[in-house]
Amino acid sequence: MKKDLVRLRHARSTKDFPGLKLESDEYVELAIKRSPVGLILIWTGEAIGFLVMAVLLTFMMHGGEGNIVGSLPASGKSFMYFVIYVLMAATLIAGIIGSHVHRGNTLYITNHRAIQNSVDSLMSKSTNVIELSKIEDVSFNQRGLFEYVFKLGTIRMSTIGDETTYTFRLVDTPTDELEVISHLIHIEKNRIGRGRNQEEEN
Repeated sequence: MKKDLVRLRHARSTKDFPGLKLESDEYVELAIKRSPVGLILIWTGEAIGFLVMAVLLTFMMHGGEGNIVGSLPASGKSFMYFVIYVLMAATLIAGIIGSHVHRGNTLYITNHRAIQNSVDSLMSKSTNVIELSKIEDVSFNQRGLFEYVFKLGTIRMSTIGDETTYTFRLVDTPTDELEVISHLIHIEKNRIGRGRNQEEEN
């Protein structure tokens, strides 16, 4: 019965997360994404930038002859319009890229591994795969007033041996998730320990 359940959960995870290369007895327990607060901040900044440029554009269109803009020749005004439109387009593109980067960062916890997909820019991404049995410590840290106010922070996973620390930033306070991850680590270490004992007995 247990093997049937594992196969069922593996098939469901393969369907729900087609980009992951899961082993035959592996399935996803958690899919942790960055907080939507990050997206709100990105597009709030976009809105402020557009508002500033819209005000400047309006000022240029309705500027009187008594100010600097009004005294510019037609070619000078055309160039300033061009610059503002380019800045507006660049701001929009920056918001789209920022949203893509924010959404692209995901931490998957399976029954055997932690798989971290990291996106740093439009053309820069990486994947870290960590065996749960090699994780020595998992914790959640908050730094600064911003993270405290918005209840955000960083998940940290330290491995045994090479003492590498993997981090996953800008996540909502994952109290329940940390308990699940710690429990899965414990189960995986026990599973591997039993396997080694059986090999020694044989």
